Amino acid sequence: MVQLRSSLQLAAAVTVLSARATLATPTPASVGSDLNFIFPNDLNWPTAGAHLSTILISARSNADAITACGKLSEGLLLSNGTYFKSDIENVLNYRVLEGDSILEQYWIASSKKGVCEAVSHLGILPLPCDLKLPAFCSSSAPNKVSGSTDLSTQWQTEVTSGKLQVTGTRDHLSFRFLGIPYADPFQRWTYSSVYSGSGAINALNFGNHCYQLYSGGSEDCLFLNIFTPYLPNPSTKSKSLKPVMFWIHGGAFTGGEGSDGIFDGGNLASRGDVVVVTINYRLSTLGFLALNDGVTNGNYGLADMITALKWVQEHIADFGGDPSRVTIFGQSAGAGAVRALLAAPPAFGLYTGAIAESNLDGFGYASTYSNYYTIAQEVSVAAGPLVTAVGCSGASNVLACLRAVPAQTLISAPTAPRFIVVDGKYIQTNQLEVNGKGPANKNAHVIFGWMEDDGADFIGSYPAAGTTAASAIAAVGISSTETSSILSSGLFPVPNGANSTLDVFNVTSRVATDGEFRCLDQATVAAAAKHNVFQSVWTYEFQKSYDGYEPFPAVCEPPKTATHPNGDPSQPYFKCHSGELYYVFGSLGQSQLPFRDSNDLLFSQLSVDAWTAFARTYNPNPSAAFLIARGYSTTADALLKYGTWQPVTPSNPRPLRILDVPLKQVGYLEQPQCNLLGYPISYYY
Repeated sequence: MVQLRSSLQLAAAVTVLSARATLATPTPASVGSDLNFIFPNDLNWPTAGAHLSTILISARSNADAITACGKLSEGLLLSNGTYFKSDIENVLNYRVLEGDSILEQYWIASSKKGVCEAVSHLGILPLPCDLKLPAFCSSSAPNKVSGSTDLSTQWQTEVTSGKLQVTGTRDHLSFRFLGIPYADPFQRWTYSSVYSGSGAINALNFGNHCYQLYSGGSEDCLFLNIFTPYLPNPSTKSKSLKPVMFWIHGGAFTGGEGSDGIFDGGNLASRGDVVVVTINYRLSTLGFLALNDGVTNGNYGLADMITALKWVQEHIADFGGDPSRVTIFGQSAGAGAVRALLAAPPAFGLYTGAIAESNLDGFGYASTYSNYYTIAQEVSVAAGPLVTAVGCSGASNVLACLRAVPAQTLISAPTAPRFIVVDGKYIQTNQLEVNGKGPANKNAHVIFGWMEDDGADFIGSYPAAGTTAASAIAAVGISSTETSSILSSGLFPVPNGANSTLDVFNVTSRVATDGEFRCLDQATVAAAAKHNVFQSVWTYEFQKSYDGYEPFPAVCEPPKTATHPNGDPSQPYFKCHSGELYYVFGSLGQSQLPFRDSNDLLFSQLSVDAWTAFARTYNPNPSAAFLIARGYSTTADALLKYGTWQPVTPSNPRPLRILDVPLKQVGYLEQPQCNLLGYPISYYY
């Protein structure tokens, strides 16, 4: 156990402020070391700024360690912090798990003038100053929850990758490199290629977001962002590269951006020891137009994702990421993109893990996310009417005419294309083949899952007074005959509560959730497991949510009470689409959202730990050794108490992980209802 000094350790702290104005932007090479950012992140954001944050550098004398830390505008780590004792113990334990000797000692700031001190599992001890030991530099960059990221020069860091010199920054959680171009300039409706430029890139701020309906944007928008806990020294071959989590945002293929604050990757990076990449990709007409001209074959936004993955393969090792361990993950349309990439041969070999959160599949609106139009069908449904709407139907060269139309006009058209299509190169079949008979990334490990009430947001409109269940269900896109069967079956009973419109909404939400999410995602995974299509397969259902997509006021929020003024999640409420995102990213702090009860913090920890464990090992159950070393006792206790997440296998074909507090493992849900809707478990067999 570490023994703390009672006196403040300021006497030996190095004053670096006067030198900051003349310091060059530090690099791992100029420091002469890998830069290993360590923050023992418990995700309790109101107290996060008080926890130890440090940058570990390689062995050297005490004086050289002080000089090296000074290049980072820091001194050696002080040991007088509020949580130093518990934090440093966890840091030391994790260093042992990472391969350091249990007897290893690390320079820290001294509490006495003229004395050099190091910390180890034996405590804080004075040692000869010329010993060569690894060192803990302080990391005093402010915590982002106190405001926007501080871009002052003292926090900046430069990485050389190929012909690029990329300047980023750091906060209390991780190194941050934002707005990096991943594609060369391109003409409208041509496929992007990996950025081939050279020279300096300022990666301190997010790049432009892609054109979209309600917030404008730019056609120069193919940027990615990197959040990393580790920057390797290019002069040594690193053996400590971290798994990469590659995020694809949702938004119906018509909106969204990788720079959304919910997707800030710092908490995943610091708590899970992973590198997080978030991207923009072309949207709407600019990303998904296809024409019957033999040239404009669509899927430009999907191809952008593959271009970004290729950039990751070329460059991510210089930012600490392991290109052989890339997990793609996305939600809603992003989950649809994950599904499509599992079927896209040009993407095979660029990733080995895949998480699809709330993939749409089934009737009505949902079908187009998993069942792909031919180009001719897309022209009939979307592109043809678009060409007419923007005045290009009579042009001798329709493509040239469209290239002259303002971007906002193209994406504002009533039938603006947003569909993945069978183009013959990126997508070769009309769906992901999970029966073993078509292209699928057979080297991938896969998770599919959904929200308990995912369909609540996809029922058209909230029922007006007097709306019947039959008319509300029909509005989802179900025929009158099918609607009659649904209501007469007794499998979707209409509640008989005091609020008749809420009763109708309740049953309609259930039908939409089953028919647009749950049933066919369960069927997808069952078929994939039956035919051994992927290396491993897992399923989940979130039954706890925070601030989900809510087109209808209040239905996705737990009721506020005197004891729970921000909402009581133990009371009934709809767990709506997108309600898992703050948990998965651990990013409640980035928006300074309150914990509504004690389980919100615990559930953030459980969610981040599951997702990052999958990135590290392709198993969403974190290893006991990792949890113990990092001090993540709440997750360790929950897994011990509630059991582990089970994979879907031919011999265990229907295990479903219920993500809630408490965690549960159950069989697949709503099977009689799925059978009635025409989406049985054998649908994709």
